[in-house]
Amino acid sequence: MDKLQQTINRIRNLDPAAAARAQARLDSLTKPPGSLGRLEEIARRLVMITNAERPSVNRKVVIVMAGDHGVAEEGVSAYPQEVTTQMVLNFLRGGAAINVLARHVGARLVVVDIGVKGELPALAPPPAMSFPSPSFSSFSPAGSADTEFFNRRIASGTRNCAREAAMTREQAVRAIVTGIEIVEQEIAGGAELIATGDMGIANTTVSSAIVAVTTGRPVEEVTGRGTGVDDAGLARKIAVIQQALRLHDLAPDATRPAPDALDVLTKVGGFEIGGLAGVILGAAAARRPVVLDGFISGAAGLIAAGLAPQAAAYCFAAHRSVERGHIAALEKLGLEPVLDLDLRLGEGTGAALAMHVIEAAAKIYHEMATFSEAGVSEKR
Repeated sequence: MDKLQQTINRIRNLDPAAAARAQARLDSLTKPPGSLGRLEEIARRLVMITNAERPSVNRKVVIVMAGDHGVAEEGVSAYPQEVTTQMVLNFLRGGAAINVLARHVGARLVVVDIGVKGELPALAPPPAMSFPSPSFSSFSPAGSADTEFFNRRIASGTRNCAREAAMTREQAVRAIVTGIEIVEQEIAGGAELIATGDMGIANTTVSSAIVAVTTGRPVEEVTGRGTGVDDAGLARKIAVIQQALRLHDLAPDATRPAPDALDVLTKVGGFEIGGLAGVILGAAAARRPVVLDGFISGAAGLIAAGLAPQAAAYCFAAHRSVERGHIAALEKLGLEPVLDLDLRLGEGTGAALAMHVIEAAAKIYHEMATFSEAGVSEKR
């Protein structure tokens, strides 16, 4: 808990003076004021987040947390649980969508086994270090120099949150601290722009539970089809989430005080969601911008903001997911998506795409000439 609290204590409110400085420069560039729309807003926020006169986001990393969920045994997903392990192997062989898009935007890809149920025999990584060791058990697969794997497995999946708490409070803290340690290592290596990604069969189920509790919305309003369940599957998924929330006395109620984020993560969350919450907190503490991917990253953002409300200001919402609960999460976080492409894959795919737009905003801020530099007359 010491590491977590220390990280939270380092997160500061953004400085309005930095916004004023950024706006003054934006208004001096050779264009009508505000004519580059949200690119200007993004550039202004980059200055506020980093507190740098000319923020750089050239060195990019996508951190994908992978974990399994005991609630999968309730039949809430269209895919079997072994797909989580199979997809992690696909990431490490370079064949997934996130591999393609991370290469496209020039981002390093980091894959973390924080709670996968299955073994990864083709890689045979050494066992995870015992908590709270700051060292990392890592393996870089041949032929995938742009991808690195870290074995930080807390357990072989969470427990079934519809029957018991998904994890212990100690495990929840450990998941968050793991994310903090991973992102701190990446920042120490030079990362300037951090993106979040996920892999875990049944993680839309637990994300819907988190969103319902933290926003006070009814479960049916924030639960979508995930991997593509049919109508009967969606009804079963909603019923399972409602059962879990009743079991843990977490019924959504917008009139009640904000729930204890760590308690919500412990009872109905996932290891990868805790890990991503840690990535957000660690990046915010280091004044690095974080690009949240889709629904699962949005749920992680709610956990992070529940622990440190200032953390949301360090985040960009990459896109508007097809998952219906994502908008509720973004509204609660006060974030407007950069893209709207009907995405619902996860993995960090939307975040990787949004990195291009964020980098473009930074380049506009850096590279455009001012009216005085270009010898162009300003508005009368």
